[in-house]
Amino acid sequence: MKIGLLLSGCGVYDGAEIQEAVLAMLAIKEAGHDYVCISVDKDQYHVINHINGDEMKESRNMLIESARIARGEVVEISNVAPADIDALVIPGGFGSAKNFTTWAFNGPDGEILPEVKLLLVNLVNIGKPICTLCVSPVVLAKALEGSSIQPSLTLGTTKASSPYDIDGFHAGIEKVGAKSEMKTINEINVDRNNRIVSAPCYMMDANILEIRNNIKSAIQAMEELYD
Repeated sequence: MKIGLLLSGCGVYDGAEIQEAVLAMLAIKEAGHDYVCISVDKDQYHVINHINGDEMKESRNMLIESARIARGEVVEISNVAPADIDALVIPGGFGSAKNFTTWAFNGPDGEILPEVKLLLVNLVNIGKPICTLCVSPVVLAKALEGSSIQPSLTLGTTKASSPYDIDGFHAGIEKVGAKSEMKTINEINVDRNNRIVSAPCYMMDANILEIRNNIKSAIQAMEELYD
């Protein structure tokens, strides 16, 4: 399999979550598959100082920043057709809610980049598996909003410690037509009908080993959905 890895930049607070992205790459290769990194040639919403959380007075491009994670080997999304990949993984990070969508600012009423929506909808329509990690289920939920497809997704659970408003996120994805499921860091959610996997990852308070195991389980489940 060739699996796309859709990156929204480089850094948890303004782009793709680096650990989730790298651990997804590792899990894909451990499963015997190849990956191709994909991003969008547009500026991030903003740039955040990852030490103190302050906004920085500069701009950065998602494609260029994603190349940091991809070691320079990244493909612009407009050059990727659904036939080019067998499945897609979207790591988390605030870039999913700030760059790919405006969920961080407008919640479920926000917008999604048309090129991101197009790729996701086309992949779902031809039955290719998609794996969403951490907060990225909001991207898929927005992409499928208004369609006949109601994906089952998880962004974590309220039954364990989380730094985020899990109930709020779940209410949001339900508002745009998805179904929410409560899952812990030791669980994943598998929507077999729509060939969609989601894993909580850093939506929950977790250490890097728990994140690694959560992602590995998600990649294995995605692999099983491919035929």
